[in-house]
Amino acid sequence: MTNDVHVVLGAGPAGTTLATELAGRGHRVRLGARTHRGAPIEGVQRVTVDVSDREQLRAAVAGAAVLYHCVNVPYQDQVALMPGIQEAILDAAGEAGARLVVLDTLYPYGDTQGAPMTERTPMTATTAKGRMRAELDRVYLAAHEQGRVSVALGRAADFFGPGVLNSTLGGGVFPGAITGGEIVTLGNIELPHSYSFIEDVAAGLATLGENPRGDGLVWHLPAAPAVSTREILDRIGTLLGTRLEPAVLTEPRPAGPFDATLMSEYAELFYQNTTSQIMVTEAFTEAFGVTATPLTTALDRTIAWYRAFLSGA
Repeated sequence: MTNDVHVVLGAGPAGTTLATELAGRGHRVRLGARTHRGAPIEGVQRVTVDVSDREQLRAAVAGAAVLYHCVNVPYQDQVALMPGIQEAILDAAGEAGARLVVLDTLYPYGDTQGAPMTERTPMTATTAKGRMRAELDRVYLAAHEQGRVSVALGRAADFFGPGVLNSTLGGGVFPGAITGGEIVTLGNIELPHSYSFIEDVAAGLATLGENPRGDGLVWHLPAAPAVSTREILDRIGTLLGTRLEPAVLTEPRPAGPFDATLMSEYAELFYQNTTSQIMVTEAFTEAFGVTATPLTTALDRTIAWYRAFLSGA
């Protein structure tokens, strides 16, 4: 058992899975969020914190050796709110003397026209959310260079896995696949598309938290090699003993779990579903020896979770 305190901010699927991973590694873990749902997590202390309240945030982070930023907000609020959240978290990490590990997205790269994305790919996003994310990352890296806070950025592709509902490979696919209902997919499902298994995201972030040599850099967290969304559906179908026939949205419009507000905000990012999205993750594996869960294993675990979820377990 280590004596260091690891504080995770954000109790969505990523933050909750990360807190569970850290506790399993023997760390003292504090999980901070405005609201908490679900069963208690063994070895994890839950605290209520609104990151916009500096006093609450300071108290939640006190004594932390490592702080993990997994806070997110609805799409329609991201451009307005995420910069302020960043500043508050940087201040809190600096005051606590904590290293900061940030969960990041692929948005800063923008549309690469199908070219594989590495950590060296330029941040040339033209969308509002992509430009905002790119600017956040420049601020994080500058804070590290200036000695304000030690920061590592861990980028992930579209999530899937236990607890992940609101993603392109989440609530639109697994419930319908399991029950025989509607399956909704986006864009050109014949193109290769990287997806990040939520447990691999957590393992990658925890590894960055344990390894200061990753500080000051952008890392692509482990993910299985990109295959087409069609192949993923075929693998899900094989695991379920059926063939999946999805409804494919070729343009952003409300369908299934994707409501009008979400799709309106996601429209500028719809390019992610009409060109290949290939995230290269070898650098992380070479540096830290961490590999992704095999895709079929990850899909099998996801199906098991959704079955329990749909049954009300």
